[in-house]
Amino acid sequence: MSLFGCIEAGGTKFVVGVGTSPDDLQTISVPTTSPAATLEKVISFLRQKAGRELSAVGVGAFGPVDLRPESPTFGYITSTPKVEWQQCDLAWTLQRALEVPIGFDTDVNAAAAGEARWGAGRGIPDFIYLTVGTGIGGGAMVNGELIHGMLHPEMGHVRIPHNLAEDAYPGGCPYHQDCLEGLASGPAMQARWGAAAQSLPDDHPAWALEARYLALGLATWVCTLSPERMVLGGGVMQNTNLFPMIRKELLRLLNGYIHANPLLDQIDAYVVPPELGNRAGVLGAMVLAEHIFRNPSARIGAPLAGEDAWR
Repeated sequence: MSLFGCIEAGGTKFVVGVGTSPDDLQTISVPTTSPAATLEKVISFLRQKAGRELSAVGVGAFGPVDLRPESPTFGYITSTPKVEWQQCDLAWTLQRALEVPIGFDTDVNAAAAGEARWGAGRGIPDFIYLTVGTGIGGGAMVNGELIHGMLHPEMGHVRIPHNLAEDAYPGGCPYHQDCLEGLASGPAMQARWGAAAQSLPDDHPAWALEARYLALGLATWVCTLSPERMVLGGGVMQNTNLFPMIRKELLRLLNGYIHANPLLDQIDAYVVPPELGNRAGVLGAMVLAEHIFRNPSARIGAPLAGEDAWR
């Protein structure tokens, strides 16, 4: 069986794995420091565990990233708020070091691909994967294909209503201040309340506000992409009490306008946690690696098309 390298390149840590399937995947966690120091550890692990037996490597990276094959910065992390990583030549650095095909996409697109193959998106051609943690990002499957388009979705940076009389926190996004990520990410919660989200009690007012902001984002995507399911992962969503609050607020915001059975009759199965848990990203990177291995003529970052890629 083909041996794949898998990299979930996050803003806080890189999860790096080697395996042939989810059953034998071996992983390590590498703190995200400088590009040179981080990638040296990533490459060393992949060489040590796989060496010349490695067939391909899949990378799901924090972004924004450049996925346009015609671009001179194709395969780069571009305008990220992490200053050291701006304009980082990630995909080609790995390709030059490891000399294997590199499948490259956003971290949330990779997680969506993983959930489509083995998790909460199995058999569902239209769904959204949203991660709520250090940042907020989303990937969308439409007709069994990941959306790329001009760049890739930036769901964390949609603009949502912000009532300053109710929530005086101005927002933490360095680009937009009070976009969804600026108001509802883990760092935004900590800046607003003076404590990490994970340490706040379940009856803290933080959670009702968080549910409202996230439901505002979900309502936007219900009306624009019409997904059949919404999968919510990330560190903030480890508080499972958020899920019923978000479901209730989403229905309130839609106010009876959308009449569809997955939403109205099965709301508990409509907004759900990832079945792959915190392995969604690294397993999605395995899907990217497998895809690029099966399609050797595809370039790093080429849009992944066709339902067969995820099933």
